[in-house]
Amino acid sequence: MEIASIPISSCSKEHQKIYQEWFSYADSDGDGRITGSDAIKFFALSNLSRPDLKQVWAIADSKRQGYLGFGEFIASMQLVSLAQAGHELSNDLLNSNVDLESLKPPVMEGLDELLAKKKRSLKTNELDVNGSSVKEQSPSAQWFSSKSSKKVSLSSVTSIIDGLKRLYIKKLKPLEVTYRFNDFVSTALTNSDFDAKPMVMLLGQYSTGKTTFIKHLLRGSYPGAHIGPEPTTDRFVVVMSGPDERTIPGNTVAVQADMPFSGLTTFGTAFLSKFQCSQMPHPLLEHITFVDTPGVLSGEKQRTQRAYDFTGVTSWFAAKCDLILLLFDPHKLDVSDEFKRVISSLRGHDDKIRVVLNKADQIDTQQLMRVYGALMWSLGKVINTPEVMRVYIGSFNDKPVNDAATGPIGKELFEKEQEDLLSDLKDIPKKACDRRINEFVKRARAAKIHAYIISHLKKEMPAMIGKAKTQQRLVDNLGDEFGKVQREFHLPPGDFPNVDHFREILSGYSIDKFEKLKPKMVQAVDDMLGYDIPDLLKSFRNPYD
Repeated sequence: MEIASIPISSCSKEHQKIYQEWFSYADSDGDGRITGSDAIKFFALSNLSRPDLKQVWAIADSKRQGYLGFGEFIASMQLVSLAQAGHELSNDLLNSNVDLESLKPPVMEGLDELLAKKKRSLKTNELDVNGSSVKEQSPSAQWFSSKSSKKVSLSSVTSIIDGLKRLYIKKLKPLEVTYRFNDFVSTALTNSDFDAKPMVMLLGQYSTGKTTFIKHLLRGSYPGAHIGPEPTTDRFVVVMSGPDERTIPGNTVAVQADMPFSGLTTFGTAFLSKFQCSQMPHPLLEHITFVDTPGVLSGEKQRTQRAYDFTGVTSWFAAKCDLILLLFDPHKLDVSDEFKRVISSLRGHDDKIRVVLNKADQIDTQQLMRVYGALMWSLGKVINTPEVMRVYIGSFNDKPVNDAATGPIGKELFEKEQEDLLSDLKDIPKKACDRRINEFVKRARAAKIHAYIISHLKKEMPAMIGKAKTQQRLVDNLGDEFGKVQREFHLPPGDFPNVDHFREILSGYSIDKFEKLKPKMVQAVDDMLGYDIPDLLKSFRNPYD
């Protein structure tokens, strides 16, 4: 599988040097990013019409980051050159039969004079000439450790993600820290959480083809992959891009600042010893990270043989992932109690879930119809939604489809289904920025409700006598207290956390030591949701809108 993007290698070395000089000139603040205002000034030299330039930006910034890196800049210049030659601009133009390597740079009116003038005034910053993208060094990486992080100004923000980092540090994080949101719901976000590549998690019972599915997409194995009819993958494996093929142990991964897995330390050494990162250079992994999981066992085996909270770990990954694939085997349609608990832990992430009926070529067409009906019936009992889940049917491995069992109709069906699933996966990088915003807003709402709950419990505590009895009463009747908070602040009941899970954590704290409600903090989060985020999206939309 290939993600539609233009590698820098599709441009000749000679042209790369030219584009690097142009990029250096267009990048007014030298941060390795061309923002909308930079682009308006530079692209105007091409003399293309505004609608054409709008299309150029939309195609080059397909991930909707709000800026162009060096790779996207080259793509934009190639599009400008093709538009000047009379080609009609479209999303597929750069992936068509155009010879990009010999494509000449576009005509930019007056650019040579401007470059000469700049050379006379100062020495041009030398960019890394190695055929790879120019390394973007964003100042936002220092915001999470700097003592002056709260004084971060809007002028430091050069992308939507940078804007979210700034809003998190200034407005959301103080609320989370004050009301212990990080202890109850989710660990504090780090710089790497915002910058991480989109993730796809595969869940299913053992031997449903999870590892084979990843190998099929990568068209080859990855370090540490094990496949067999028995439960072979005994650990969580994150498959991501790296300079060479290697595996990194879980304890090491959890303390690396450039990886978004520091929150997994809360599950302890028992889990981290069953967690690893497999790195390898691969074009697909430059856009997507895969999470391979151990097969969900049935009955007592799951509860007694795992030394860590399996359901808690899957829930943690579900919050970070952009897509969750539930894999089923035609011969393993029963949803065990533990698998049911795992699926229930995905509550709130229903929009990310896709169901895959794998190895479907092992049965004939009539049996497939019955199996599909049985699968939908099983899912209906576990996933309590009125909508029907999208189920992809196919055989996701490197072997040819078994025509003897499926016949010509089955083969055509599998090909169409596989195409649909792959197009869903290809869209992930394009939607990554929108997904970040979505998750950020979801987190902000959850933090606000958490603040209301904690402050309400604090308010119910007596000033002097009977604190222990009152705490016990509040913990026992937590569901009723949630109802009071919901009615007082007119909050949707579906946004409240799981009562049993909240009660379990709350029992380890003294409610009397919680903070009272600070309206200014809550108002700051409301302003962020109502004004700051819409303004941020407006300032980084297509500059030609």
